[in-house]
Amino acid sequence: MDDEARATGGLDRAREPALRGRRRWARRPPFDGSRHRLARERDARAVTYAALDLGTNNCRLLVARPTANSFRVVDAFSRIIRLGEGLSASGRLSEAAIGRAVEALAICRDKMQNRAVTRARLIATEACRSAENGAEFRTRVAEQVGLDLEIVDRETEAELAAGGCTPLLEAQAEGVILFDIGGGSSELVRLGPARQSPGGPPLPDIRGWVSVPIGVVTLAERYGGINVTPEVYEAMVAEVAAFIASFAVEHHMRGLNPIYLLGTSGTVTTIAGVHLGLRRYDRRYIDGCWMTAEQISSVSDRLLAMSYEERVANPCIGIERADLVLAGCAILEAIRRAFPCERVRVADRGLREGMLVQMMRADGVWAGQGAPT
Repeated sequence: MDDEARATGGLDRAREPALRGRRRWARRPPFDGSRHRLARERDARAVTYAALDLGTNNCRLLVARPTANSFRVVDAFSRIIRLGEGLSASGRLSEAAIGRAVEALAICRDKMQNRAVTRARLIATEACRSAENGAEFRTRVAEQVGLDLEIVDRETEAELAAGGCTPLLEAQAEGVILFDIGGGSSELVRLGPARQSPGGPPLPDIRGWVSVPIGVVTLAERYGGINVTPEVYEAMVAEVAAFIASFAVEHHMRGLNPIYLLGTSGTVTTIAGVHLGLRRYDRRYIDGCWMTAEQISSVSDRLLAMSYEERVANPCIGIERADLVLAGCAILEAIRRAFPCERVRVADRGLREGMLVQMMRADGVWAGQGAPT
């Protein structure tokens, strides 16, 4: 699956080439040189922001500029690097994984320079948190790439995911559990109704959160991700369930209406893509879509019945996720059993969008302090 198309829903974003071409030939008003000159000058003055998320599995970047109430993505990058490959066994980031990460980070640096980024936040998550040589890796990135990575704690990771996904909360929703299934850890956040902000996207109301040190990479390495039997699958579900049991008891949603799960990560977007039968991953159909419990169960059963080669051949999975997707399904199954809901909403957004919103809000771009028009 190509994650490069990820950005926040409801934000201006370049469409596919065919759609861009259709716009190009659409009828336009007569060319107004002065109007275009003023637009170029305004763009030149605009602050350009960047958010980089270096995870256990992926390296992702978004570059964006503020709009009246949100932001517009002007560049993006995503690559599966498997920084945490072998970490659970050795406790260290391997040289091969570090090399892949440094190469991807150099591309991100060049993109930020080319876009004249003036404000950035660059975070690293579970792999760097737990690795014995995480600090050494951070120093190496600073020396070789010139980027200063911030290794964030799990609470910050949960807060950023919530901030990025809040626009997908239904206004009347009383009970929502946000889940973010990562490569090395997974976060669950109990959210109340979103709070309206005087400017920009709504604010999350976090009622509770938990982070477990299990993600698709760690789980797949422990149990195997190529040949997964129903028995192995249930063992993965049981391990995750043990980690989230107390959180589920504390934050049960019985009696609340409506209740649903809101999921962000490659697992849930992959499941949505397979369910929709997409010939290739397309964010426009994924972000904000709804799936029923029955539909998710059906896709999980189909994936479990597939051979590794069949998963590789699926255009929404591919070779990079074929050995990880069932571990992700097992994590999701544990969450669904802990929080039985008839509906799941899929978010193709997360930490990077949360970082962008947080930086722009801190700079007052939506509070009348030089906010763009």
